[in-house]
Amino acid sequence: MTLFFALVQRWITRACIVAVSGLAAWGTAVAQQPFSTKAPHAVIMDEATGNILYAKDADIPIPPASMSKLMTVAVVLDLIEKGELTLDTPFMVSEKAWRTGGSKMFVLVDTEISVEDLLRGAMAVSGNDATIVLAENIAGSEAEFANLMNERAKAWGLKSSHFVNPTGEAGEGQVMSTLDLARLARLIWRRYPDYHYLFSINEFTWSKITQRNRNPLLATFAGADGMKTGYTDEAGYGLVGTAERDGARRFIVLAGMESEQERAREADRMMGLAFTEFAKRTFFNPGDLVGEAEVFGGRAPAVPLRIDVPITFTLHKRILDGAEAKIVYEGPLTAPLRANERVAVLQLSMPDHQTREYPLYTAEPVRGLSAMAKIKLGLEILFTPPSEIDQL
Repeated sequence: MTLFFALVQRWITRACIVAVSGLAAWGTAVAQQPFSTKAPHAVIMDEATGNILYAKDADIPIPPASMSKLMTVAVVLDLIEKGELTLDTPFMVSEKAWRTGGSKMFVLVDTEISVEDLLRGAMAVSGNDATIVLAENIAGSEAEFANLMNERAKAWGLKSSHFVNPTGEAGEGQVMSTLDLARLARLIWRRYPDYHYLFSINEFTWSKITQRNRNPLLATFAGADGMKTGYTDEAGYGLVGTAERDGARRFIVLAGMESEQERAREADRMMGLAFTEFAKRTFFNPGDLVGEAEVFGGRAPAVPLRIDVPITFTLHKRILDGAEAKIVYEGPLTAPLRANERVAVLQLSMPDHQTREYPLYTAEPVRGLSAMAKIKLGLEILFTPPSEIDQL
């Protein structure tokens, strides 16, 4: 009887694909670029997941200008966290630092300034002099400090970055991609939460000279709280910005803009789109029942299937709306079945994204039929035309 039953079950076994209720069956949805930007290079990143929500020529190494000061500050914060420096450590100002050109916090030669004030000056007013004081006192020279920057960049996975100075001034080999800038911004924000205040200082006074932060988002975008702008003739106008709304945080990076006004307008627009065009959606939580599988020879005709991992994405709303899910298994399954058996997969597909598979488990046991019931079912199937088996 057992052999007879097995042969009958093998005869009707087939691959089963079941559309998941609440999600579309597979179709032909095609993702399109959701919007465009005037910036030659741009990134939008979700802080919670690190997902890249939007990218435009984002992996090309370009001159980062003063946006690379984020790396200078990150190296200093790393040394503080390791206990090799403190915010109160005094650093001496050299004549070279005092004479340096470009944006300045206006340090005075042969004076001592705390690490914290130098960090403030580097971030709030993009002080080239501040970064040189930091570099010389930590590593002995700008070049040696740049070596520290490159070591950290490699350790942190910034593959399209290389540094020759701590200021961001034009220099052969001083490059970062906008993607690396976004990754660095997220790393700083997550790794050094006690120092968020450094990136949102609205104005800074040193040597009786008061200057305002050049980050336009701090004044125009509700929820914006950092991070850094940059400009050189070679690089154009750039910005790394971050903001939080309704518990979600985004980073944007724009580079190569033609004017300060264009940077301000585009930064405000892109940060707005970062929140209005993208959303976080949870399709399933651990323990959710996602569907059921047919059972052959069981006291129940089907068994509920459970997923054990969360399925959550932060993506463009059009992509999320195009999500399609199906349950795939070789079936019908054969009773008896234990609870927590892995018997199927959930295939989740979204426009312009690779299909992902998640294992599914039986949510409860299914007992097999009695011997007489098996014989009866086997005979019914054996003498039923294949086209009518699904009706049994």
